[in-house]
Amino acid sequence: MKEKRNPHLKVQELCDCYATTDPLREMSAIDREADREEAALKWLALAALHGVNQNAESITLRRDRDGSFRVFAKYRVTELPAPGREVGEKILAAVREITHLEGKKGKTPLALGIRNDSLELKIKIDSEGDAAKVKIRFPG
Repeated sequence: MKEKRNPHLKVQELCDCYATTDPLREMSAIDREADREEAALKWLALAALHGVNQNAESITLRRDRDGSFRVFAKYRVTELPAPGREVGEKILAAVREITHLEGKKGKTPLALGIRNDSLELKIKIDSEGDAAKVKIRFPG
């Protein structure tokens, strides 16, 4: 039987584990991970680390109507490595589980401990039909 751990705690552990890596390089390989649920939590940790390291205003994961996923960071116009369809779906589910946001739209703060520090992210979920978006806003 697979142990079901608290996903919020697991994201924090993964932040600590990957704090000294290149988050973009790790994100670009996320779709090759065998454990899709672990990959989703790893992607969330890497997105948080990238946002902090690059002084990002926000990172947005978007599922388009055709089911494909795209990721954008707001600090300059650029597209980040997308997690792929399966992992993207798991990321959406993990964010909902961690934040307890239900319904088509919602937003909430999320405290995230990274090493000996913590930060408060703002999480926003918006979905319409088959399209969905998760925005991670970083402190300014």
